[in-house]
Amino acid sequence: MTSSSWSVALVGAVVLVGLFALVYLPSQSQDPLFYVFMVFSFTSVIDTIIALEEDGYIGGFMEFYMKEGEPYLRTAYGIMICYWDGVVHYGLYLAMITAMSQRKSYRSFGLYWIGSLTTSLLVFLPGNIVGKYGSEIRLAYFLNFPYLLIPIWAARRIFSQPKPLPLLMADKVSAEQSRSILQRPLDLGLVGFFLLAAAFTLFRGLVVLDCSADVCFNYVYQQEPYLRDPVAYPKIQMLVFLFYLLPYFCLCLYGLLRPGCTWMPDWALVFAGAVAQAQFSHLGSSLHHRTPYPYRTPEGAWWFVVVSNVAFAVGPHLLAYRCLRSPAFFYPLALRDEEKKKQ
Repeated sequence: MTSSSWSVALVGAVVLVGLFALVYLPSQSQDPLFYVFMVFSFTSVIDTIIALEEDGYIGGFMEFYMKEGEPYLRTAYGIMICYWDGVVHYGLYLAMITAMSQRKSYRSFGLYWIGSLTTSLLVFLPGNIVGKYGSEIRLAYFLNFPYLLIPIWAARRIFSQPKPLPLLMADKVSAEQSRSILQRPLDLGLVGFFLLAAAFTLFRGLVVLDCSADVCFNYVYQQEPYLRDPVAYPKIQMLVFLFYLLPYFCLCLYGLLRPGCTWMPDWALVFAGAVAQAQFSHLGSSLHHRTPYPYRTPEGAWWFVVVSNVAFAVGPHLLAYRCLRSPAFFYPLALRDEEKKKQ
């Protein structure tokens, strides 16, 4: 390790210690996440600078850090996650800080952020080690691991906050939960989407696991050659989808068919954030000029790849919107049973 690498790691450690110290200081909002989001909003600005510099829009700001700190951020995937953190996460931090200062609930924003940040770390951290940049790991890389604890701690606090649900009469809840799936066109469409999305997730998982079927071979070479990129981020992303997103899609099918699944609105927001971050980074990287040409999306498959990946990200957001807009179907069954007893 060079002295420069030690310097970068030391500065990062000081920032990290300062973050954990701020968590335990008293605040006007009485919420330690207020300080966490303030510090993270600063790091989002740094990520924006990294992304803009690597794309050539600005220069002379982060060259030292990229060389001695985290050189893998120069990959297409690294640039994309920096853009996401600098725009989407930054906006979420400002929204949550504003809500805290106004004594309003930030629960929905927080759940979306948890899903987005967690997915980013699940792909980024192992991808740096198993990909072609595994031999260029610096000390600064290990400073990312404590940040894995922050989403877990934040999730416990955010999930424990009261849900901002509208007050509905028991008869309205009973009427909504008594409707079959054929009487709920939006839910029927979502069921169709999750069936297709589950099949697509399983298929791409088999592709990155080197399935020998002709359809898998043709897809990885003619449609999404980025899945073969030696940086390993796309392969890990598909495996995360296979082992985490696929079971969630199956649970969504159950939740849309059976009333009273109170967990649906919260987890719809979490997975909407997760899929949005993952698909933005994956699709953006497959089109980015930093991705070597043999692994970039072919021109002949451009529309199919873009439309399929965008649709894959839109579906979970439609579910989250449906859960927040009309949550009666997901209310506890006790409300419907209470109405039946009155009758």
